[in-house]
Amino acid sequence: MVERKSPFPGRVSDFDIRLIRVFKAVAECGGFTAAEVELGISRSAISLHMADLEKRLGLRLCQRGRSGFALTEEGRQVYAAGLTLLASLETFRTEVNGLHRTLRGELNIGITDNLVSLPQMRITHSLAELKQRGPEARINIHMEPPDSIAQGVLDGRLHLGVVPEINLLASLESRVLYSERSQLYCAVGHPLFDSDDAGLTRQALADWDAVQPSYPLPEAARDPHAWLNGTASASDREGAAFLILTGCYIGYLPDHLAAPWVNAGRLRGLAVSGGEYSTPFVTVMRRDRRPHRVLEAFLDALAHHP
Repeated sequence: MVERKSPFPGRVSDFDIRLIRVFKAVAECGGFTAAEVELGISRSAISLHMADLEKRLGLRLCQRGRSGFALTEEGRQVYAAGLTLLASLETFRTEVNGLHRTLRGELNIGITDNLVSLPQMRITHSLAELKQRGPEARINIHMEPPDSIAQGVLDGRLHLGVVPEINLLASLESRVLYSERSQLYCAVGHPLFDSDDAGLTRQALADWDAVQPSYPLPEAARDPHAWLNGTASASDREGAAFLILTGCYIGYLPDHLAAPWVNAGRLRGLAVSGGEYSTPFVTVMRRDRRPHRVLEAFLDALAHHP
């Protein structure tokens, strides 16, 4: 049996890298049409690029038809190899930029949702200082769930993540940022909204419909949630806010997230004993990370903004 030889060239050209970037966008967007906005080119141009890449690789990467878009098994493997290649290129660019006195390169940060309203604006102030020190540095922020951020840091897609200090992997280095206080809330229209604080006890609140989070909680939050009558769930804090604001549920929210609605008279904190907890937030990085001048400059700025 004659082994089929791949038509892929012995060296990777700029054109090959461009095609791989197009394929990455198509795979992550779930199709050609969805990738048009991401890439800024037409669907027909994307189709031509994909046909070129499949021809150069000698592999079929995806299937399209009435059943929808899907990567082939070879397509999934090429996608994973492409991520490794693009991450290596970014590492190369970062290390070469580190040879220059000017602070250049990219900083890819993953941040958990709903943190921008925290009074402790260490991230914002540190990013401002980084931009002053390195005007040519490119900052990319990705808003993602904590597990996705941790994985992104591990696989090199992200240089740094900001996540709750919950179930952290041993392969990640963490540094404490701040703590986020949460308490029990109800909204205008709920029977408890105008009730007297003196009558608010766990026993009195245990029968009211409540929101239970489906995302991981810190140890300090488990007891405050354990006695709630969870008849609805939310995958993040914003989802919990949607449900609480209906006036049909009680539930926990970070104080900084609830503050605008509290000030507008739409939310009220329920002063019940044990009805609050704190969530520590940390930065996470790979322990075995390579030198990265932009990242180190950002970490230095964080140290200056307690």
